[in-house]
Amino acid sequence: MQADALRTALEAKNLHANVYVGMQYWYPFMEEAIQQIKRDRITKLVLLPLFPQFSISTTGSSIRVFQRIFMLVDDAYLLRLPVSIIRFWYRRQGYIRSIADSIVTQLSKFEKPEEVLIFFSAHGVPVSYDENAGDPYKDQIEEYIYLIMRELKARYQVSFRTRVSAFTWNNNDNLSMLALQSRLGPVQWLKPYTNEVLVELGRKGVKSLLAVPIRELGRVPALGCTSSFITDLADAVVEALPSAKSLSILRETAKESDCR
Repeated sequence: MQADALRTALEAKNLHANVYVGMQYWYPFMEEAIQQIKRDRITKLVLLPLFPQFSISTTGSSIRVFQRIFMLVDDAYLLRLPVSIIRFWYRRQGYIRSIADSIVTQLSKFEKPEEVLIFFSAHGVPVSYDENAGDPYKDQIEEYIYLIMRELKARYQVSFRTRVSAFTWNNNDNLSMLALQSRLGPVQWLKPYTNEVLVELGRKGVKSLLAVPIRELGRVPALGCTSSFITDLADAVVEALPSAKSLSILRETAKESDCR
């Protein structure tokens, strides 16, 4: 499991730490993890949401739940506990390299890897998050794709070009594109939609597609406990420790941060 792998990676860096798992909507719940933290009487805490990019609906929601639980418990130990929050980590070189490694591995399974379109499909958010609430998610997703494609080009000297939200196709280049899924309800969500893009790609004559991370197609698997990925998460935790502050200070700091 990732928690055990992360603990092992931290120990390899001479940091003997407990790793707790807490979720909002399923076991083990965040409340259970916080109760265990109280029992263990740890001296510092790093909150590591497993969302590489920040959105107010994912990482932001997790942080708000975490803060609410801390405040409701109203425990002097918890309120004084130095906490560091990693709000996003998609730019980390170890993460980008791990994704690039996985993409290259999957591309090698195609008869003509140079003709494969690299198709990024991410969870969408309502347009209002981006335009009215200042959610950095869309910008971070697009930067994430740029960083991956730059890494691929630099390391493998292959002609990769990035096409975000476009339908162009050239048999001499690997193209990448972004589409968004999981829209719900009557409100407008960020486009283009994955289901519509896939239909359009078929009409354009695209024959080979590597999805990151859609199932049912050539697909880049989740990183899981990949050594380079876990080691990079461990580095992120170690780097975050010096900035740990009590929750009351963190709340004030968060109000001044745009998370970009």
